[in-house]
Amino acid sequence: MLIPLDYYRILGLPIQATAEQLQQAHRDRTLQLPRREYSEVAIVARKQLLDEACAVLSDSEGRKAYDASFLAKTYDRESEAAQEAKHQRSKTSAGTATFLQEAGETAPPESKALEAAPDPHTPSIEIDDNQFVGALLILQELGEYELVQKLGRPYLNNGSIAIAEGRFGDPQLVRPDIVLTVSLACLELGREQWQQGQYENAAKSLEAGQELLLRESLFASVRGEMQADIYKLRPYNILELLSLPEEKVDERRKGLQILREMLQERGGIDGSGDDRSGLGIEDFLRFVQQMRKHLTSSEQQALFEAEAGRPSAVATYLSVYTLLAQGFAARQPSMIRRAKLMLMQLGRRQDVHLEKAVCSLLLGQTEEASRALELSSEKEPLAFIREHSQDSPDLLPGLCLYAEHWLQEEVFPHFRDLANESVSLKDYFADPKVQAYLEALPQDAETANEWVVVQPRSGKPPGRLQPTAGRSPAAIPAQPPAAKQGASTVTLTAVPGEASTAASGAKSQATVAAPSPAAAAVSMPIATVPHPADSTSKQRRRQHSGRSGASGNGLKGDLVDRARTKAAELTAQVKSMPPKRLALFLVAGVLSLLLLWLILSLLASAMQALSGPLRGEQALVRLEEPPLEIPALAAAPEPSAGGAVSGEITEESAGQIVQSWLSAKAAALGPNHAVEELKQVLTEPALSRWQLMAEAQQRNNAHQRYVHKLQVNGVKTNPTNPDRAQVEAQVGEKAEVFDRSQLVSSRNENLRVRYDLIRQEGQWRIMDWQVIK
Repeated sequence: MLIPLDYYRILGLPIQATAEQLQQAHRDRTLQLPRREYSEVAIVARKQLLDEACAVLSDSEGRKAYDASFLAKTYDRESEAAQEAKHQRSKTSAGTATFLQEAGETAPPESKALEAAPDPHTPSIEIDDNQFVGALLILQELGEYELVQKLGRPYLNNGSIAIAEGRFGDPQLVRPDIVLTVSLACLELGREQWQQGQYENAAKSLEAGQELLLRESLFASVRGEMQADIYKLRPYNILELLSLPEEKVDERRKGLQILREMLQERGGIDGSGDDRSGLGIEDFLRFVQQMRKHLTSSEQQALFEAEAGRPSAVATYLSVYTLLAQGFAARQPSMIRRAKLMLMQLGRRQDVHLEKAVCSLLLGQTEEASRALELSSEKEPLAFIREHSQDSPDLLPGLCLYAEHWLQEEVFPHFRDLANESVSLKDYFADPKVQAYLEALPQDAETANEWVVVQPRSGKPPGRLQPTAGRSPAAIPAQPPAAKQGASTVTLTAVPGEASTAASGAKSQATVAAPSPAAAAVSMPIATVPHPADSTSKQRRRQHSGRSGASGNGLKGDLVDRARTKAAELTAQVKSMPPKRLALFLVAGVLSLLLLWLILSLLASAMQALSGPLRGEQALVRLEEPPLEIPALAAAPEPSAGGAVSGEITEESAGQIVQSWLSAKAAALGPNHAVEELKQVLTEPALSRWQLMAEAQQRNNAHQRYVHKLQVNGVKTNPTNPDRAQVEAQVGEKAEVFDRSQLVSSRNENLRVRYDLIRQEGQWRIMDWQVIK
């Protein structure tokens, strides 16, 4: 049978090789044994071909004849041999039979036959059938992986009987050798395609070889090598599939499915599970960041919101980015509000005040945005914001400019469908849907963290996924000098043509800086955003004024002042009345006085009737003994509302206190918003912080549902102050966050917490706590 090999390639030599080089190459190739999995039959067949090549080329006369034939086939494309090959392509004979037919396939299609026929311009040698396994082995060593599969696979098909008949040797030895050679060709071809960046083709080659070994139930070690490469290849394969055009729905869906399998094995984006890809946590985070630009905003939302429920801090943070981008691009502030609720959860462990400030700004909550900026520890962004707010009484101008550039340069570029979209706060606030939502949105109070944790020294949360571009203001184009000089605060006014829409919010206005750095002192036509805080502050001032007057003059003076004010108002009304209306008013006043006198008379008669018995028969009361037997006084128990504990602190009582706090927390943040229960177990500073948080969630129609597990690990009393103690406990907390009865996120955490307790009026209460790393 013909094999597309030549003696020079068998020995790995050029045609100009000397006799000494021939001998050296023969020795080296003979000593280089193949893998140990090969049988003796394959090793002997390979050595026979090496010996034959060395013998032909070592003989001077034989080498001249071989070289003439070799050169004729290589360079004479119009030789008689080439013409004869063209003529014989449609025929089948014993001398030129195709490899598919030799493999036992009956009546192969002409296309298959032409495909498998040797190239007439490729040198070939005639070998014995029992040398076929050796020839396949040499081709595999020479890197002819596709040719090995083309020659070897047909003999492994179900219809092939050549191996079973013993044509190439003992079937029990030959078949495993062919399977091994073909599978190794798949393995090496996959690695070669991997190096060339053809990740999908590489995965297909590796899977084909693995499937062959699984079907034959052979060589588990080789199959393990293939599986290891498939696992390591998955990140590259995912990137290649997701980068395909969106019209390639099936391929991109396959990429997402592979990604979900990896996430499941790792236990989440920031999980520590082994997906056998060889990527550590930081490397995998970089891979996720690189992958995001190939996903649309809707694909990222579905992916990261599902991952956030593990829970995963990184997935939650990425969900915030997704909701912000989608909410801004689609003009849906409700999604931005969901992002803000997620940031409330992240705020327990990370400094996300800058992101909260942007969310509050986009929700029209300028006061809360300013408070969030004050709490942020990110120095470079704050320096940029302050620099561009120099001529303003607050930081809102710089925040507007920062938010616009941040969305444009660090958020939108990571979404396939938003990368080329432009960001404009002006257009966002001018949208009628945004105006309607913001006008109906209540002003959020400052929310507090659920768990108080010391901020990281670096100012950045550990393990936080940072955008590729960073958040340095250096990446934000600096404002030209002209724009900086003219960057004065401007009032948000209605867009021309939309005065009727914005009129309802014109009672209160916010001041922001013109977001465009190229324009100097240009007013920004943004729709008016109402601020309920204005009317609230006026009401509070009125209440404060009333309270101070009452405290200064007493209740009587307050009533006199009110009466005088009412009399003055009544006199002014009388003086302004015409004569006819004045007469009617006087008649009505006289009738009112008569009616009042009648009512007072009836009340006096009733009081007199009630006091009648006292004037008649008097009750017999003796001074020396009480009229009724008075029972002995019993010691009144001290109040123990809300699970409060008195006396010395023990592990049992400490567990009761912490359990009472967890129950009060679930009640205060639950659907019933029982805020008053916090007073039974908390004291300052934790009490006011949690009251603010519970009240804010009640106003926003948001609530949480908790399931807690508690284990007290130890109690330590302050040796210098017996009214102070610390309790260390293991708290398991499952929480579901609802926004208007819709589940927006969930988490499941197991935390070590140190509670600071104080005894006030005989009762132990919780002052504060910290999460222990």
